[in-house]
Formats: sequence, C-alpha cells, structure tokens
Amino acid sequence: MWLFSSRCASNTRLEGKTAIVTGCNTGIGKETVLEFVKRGARVIMACRDLQKAEAAAEDIRKKTKGMTGIGEVVVAKLDLASLASVRECAQHLLRTEPRINLLINNAGVMACPKSNTQDGFEMQFGVNHLGHFLLTSLLMPRILRSTPARIVNVSSHMHWFGNVDFEDLNWEKSYSPSLAYARSKLANVMFTYELAERLKGVTTYAVHPGIVHTELGRHLESSSAVSIFKGILEYFFKTPKQGAQTTIYCASDENVGKESGLYYRCYKTTNMRANADVQRGGSQVTKKLWEVSSKLVGLEDWDPFTAPDHPTTILMCAFVGADLRNLWVNSALASSYGNPLSYKQQKFVSNFTAQLPFWRDRAHYYMFCLMEHE
Repeated sequence: MWLFSSRCASNTRLEGKTAIVTGCNTGIGKETVLEFVKRGARVIMACRDLQKAEAAAEDIRKKTKGMTGIGEVVVAKLDLASLASVRECAQHLLRTEPRINLLINNAGVMACPKSNTQDGFEMQFGVNHLGHFLLTSLLMPRILRSTPARIVNVSSHMHWFGNVDFEDLNWEKSYSPSLAYARSKLANVMFTYELAERLKGVTTYAVHPGIVHTELGRHLESSSAVSIFKGILEYFFKTPKQGAQTTIYCASDENVGKESGLYYRCYKTTNMRANADVQRGGSQVTKKLWEVSSKLVGLEDWDPFTAPDHPTTILMCAFVGADLRNLWVNSALASSYGNPLSYKQQKFVSNFTAQLPFWRDRAHYYMFCLMEHE
C-alpha cells in the first residue's frame, strides 16, 4: 500500500451542499463521507445495514469533533438489492432534503456467487447498476433543481472485460462471477456517458478507485490464487482513504466541474468510449441499455429530466411503476426483450390491455393519497 500515497489536491469547501453517498458504512465510501463532512457538507449515508451505518456515522462525528467548519452526517435505509427499498429511500430523501448537490453511487458487490436480487435480477447487475439507475432517476428532478450538481458513479477498470448481452442479462446460460462484475461496471460507465448526453447543469463522472483493500473483495479472498499472493498483493493495494481520493476529486474540484461524461483514474481522464462506444457498438448501445433499464425498473413511461420536482408526481411514478414492472417480470417479458413473445406472454399482454382502466384508476388513487399526505 505504500506504493500509492497521492491525495486529492482540491481543497474546495462544500458548505451549503447536500451529498448522498451509497454503501458507505465502511471502505472508500466511509472515507468519502468523512472528507465531505470535514469540508462542511450535509451528508446522507444511504446504507443497507442501519446499525452498521449508525456506528460509522458516530465514528465520523467523533473524528470531526472539535474541528471548525464541519458539516453533519445522517443515515438513511437503502438496500439496492430491492427496488422497493430504493423507492422508499427516494421517498424519504425527497421528503427531507430540499436540495441534492452531490450523488455518489458508491455501493457495490463484487464477484459474488450466483444469486438474484429480491426482484429476480442477477445480483451484481441488479445492485451495481439497476439499483443505482432507479435511485438516480427518482432523485433527478431534485438534483436538477439543485444545479450546479454532480453525479459520481464508482466503476472499475474491470469494465474493459465486460460486455452487455441483452439476450442474457441474468446470466441464465452460464455464470462467471468476475465477468458478471465486469458487466455491471461497464453498465456504470455506459450510464455515466448516457447521463452526460441527456443532462445540462449536472455533470457526471465514472471513476476507478484503484485496487483497494476493502470488504468488497471478500468473495475473492477464498480464492487459492489470492491466498498465495496476498502478501505480495498488499503492496499494490490502496488504503480506503487513498481509494476515495478520485471520488472526492470528481465531486469537488472546480476544474473538473467544467467536464462531464468522462472516466477518471488517479485524477486523470481516460477514453472510456473506447470500450463503451467503439467495442460495444456505439452510442446506440448506451441508449439501448438506458431503455432496457428503464423497463426493468418500471420507469419506461416517465422522463426524469422533464418531470416536475414534486414529491407527489415522482412518488406516484415510483409506486405505479413498481406495479407495472412486477407484471412485466412475472410474465417473463423482461427476459424476452427483442424476441417474439410466446403464446403465454401474448395472452398476458391481452389480459393486461383489458385491465388498463384498473391501472388508470389505481394511478388516480395513488395521486389522491399522496396529495392528502402532503
């Protein structure tokens, strides 16, 4: 770890800024939160385990006690393996945070055994990409109202080994933990690029933190190869503090704020389009990934860039979208994207069309309830 000692040179203060950091009760996420608090930001730690998150938040408060110009840290529940939890977290944040200046999509899982999210998606693609895609989309109207704002997606150089197979996003044919991770990280990069194409006033960044010694690699440590070379590899690992520096740089540096849609590694930009664009079929693939992701999370008929920043409108979309998405998945339409529908699926579509008045009435019901709640 002594081989890596660089530190973010930017000392930009963050007073008056609100930052959301996902998956930050440990590792580079926690170090990112600590630095943001030192710079005066209000930081929401969005984590799956509230007990661990509260303990991490208290540790940060102790470390910053007595410092001048510090911000504050609060905790919110977020399980990216559950789209329902993502919607609940977005609902909470939209109710409590009048502005969102920084969104750091940091949480992730790496090279885990084959498993699925609560919604039936392959775990790494579901957590690393779809969960963050939904969260970002639901918060987008508030982020746009808070401009200038920034979105940082923590990716990995492993994205170079990834591909997006739209015919088998769930790895039903065969499963490779490392290649599934690479696909999810490529999706992060493609998401960053597509956000930059669609956004104005909000800048986006994909970052490679480096090889960092954190809990993220816990599934790899059982590997015999890693066990044998662990002593040697330690010299090439960054500490969590060192690994967080590129994220902090992209979130705070004034010059970086003039750029968008780029991939950063050790404070330097690299041409991420060499993979996401050239090797993978051009910008049409990033657009297709956006469209497919929107369908999978139930947002296909909602535009986060033009939607009004009003909790009622956003949350109605979230709940009704959840109902429609569940119908989509249960009918196996999601896994048949781009393919002819089976007889069973055609029957479902026919039945669903007949039920459209019901879903229209349910949408009106959600709207009424949310307006009453306000």
